[in-house]
Parts: sequence; structure tokens; C-alpha cells
Amino acid sequence: MAAAAPKPETLAAFEAAKGFMPVREGLALYAAAAEAGALGLPLVEVGTYCGRSTILLADAAREAGTVAVTVDHHRGSEEQQPGWEYHDPTVVDPEVGLMDTLPTFRRTLRKAGLEQHVIAVVGRSPQVAAVWGREVGLVFIDGGHTDEHASGDYEGWAPHVATGGLLVIHDVFPDPADGGQAPYRVHQRALASGAFTEISATDSLRVLRRVSPGI
Repeated sequence: MAAAAPKPETLAAFEAAKGFMPVREGLALYAAAAEAGALGLPLVEVGTYCGRSTILLADAAREAGTVAVTVDHHRGSEEQQPGWEYHDPTVVDPEVGLMDTLPTFRRTLRKAGLEQHVIAVVGRSPQVAAVWGREVGLVFIDGGHTDEHASGDYEGWAPHVATGGLLVIHDVFPDPADGGQAPYRVHQRALASGAFTEISATDSLRVLRRVSPGI
């Protein structure tokens, strides 16, 4: 059976949105979200930025009759700060001098017509995960890329993935020459736990299914 694909207007909104995820990986994320949506549980994204990938999760949630939840403090991850490669001065709040991607994210969702299918949580991932109280069908880890942040996202959110649910990890680079290693180490930890098995790999996007308890 062919993988589920987003509507043309959803894909166009994704491509127009500010962000870093390539289309191939986006299509793989959408297919995973569509599959996980069949569980009828929320789809959780860790690392909203400006909402590019949130569009895909929201559309999949809409089709499944569930909701996408996206978690971010909206002050930018370490590589997005001034002086770093991925810094974008257009998302700096001039009044406080800090990044604030929340307004851009809200505009992104509104343009895509998906606001009502998303719960946006503004906060730090481990703190939000600590008060989260139910199983989820999918967790998409795409937050900070240091070991501290990637491990915190995994330890906070992976326990909430239901049996048969999916754990999706972005920016997994086995070769250090291709990118940072923190997401790769989280990916390897998930596999080594025996709780997850990999079901697909698309460039730097990995999709794992929960097959037993634990992390």
C-alpha cells in the first residue's frame, strides 16, 4: 500500500514555511504521522521553530480526527543564536533582543488553515514532558541538538509513546562529517533499549515503532 501523502495545498504551505526540513523528509514524516494517527492519540512534536513540520503533523491529525501538540520555548536552539550558522535576524524580538519564533509560527499555521488542529505549548521540553499525563501516538524529536537537549527530549517524551506508536527522530547522521551526533546517539540508544525497532529511514529522518516498554 502506498504511503499516505499530504494534500497539495498542505505540501505547498510546508514548502513556503520558514524552516529546515527538506521535502523528502517531510513526506516521510507525514506518512508516519498518518499511520500513527490511526491510534487516535495525540501526535507530539518537540521543536516547533516556525511551524514548517507542524503543518504536516496538523494535517495528519486533522485527517485522523486527533490533534497535534507542538512544544517549544520559541527562543531558538543553540545553533540559531546570533553568530551561528542558522541564525535568522528576522525572528528576533527587537524589544527584548532575543529570538521569538512564536509570532511567525502562528502566522504559518493561520496561512495553512490549521490553527484549530494544533495545541501549541510554549515551554521547555523536559518541564512540559514532566507534567504530560497520557499516551501519545507519535513523538517527533527535532529540538536542540546538544546531547543535553536531545537526551532530555528522548527521556522526557519517549516514555509516553504508546505500544505500536512511533518515535521519529530528525537529523540522525551516522557520519560525523554530515552533522552533529546527539540525535544519532539518541537513535542508537532507542534501538539498544529493545523498546523500539526501526521501520524506515529517509535521509536524516528515522522512524521507530514501540514494540515493548522502556526507553
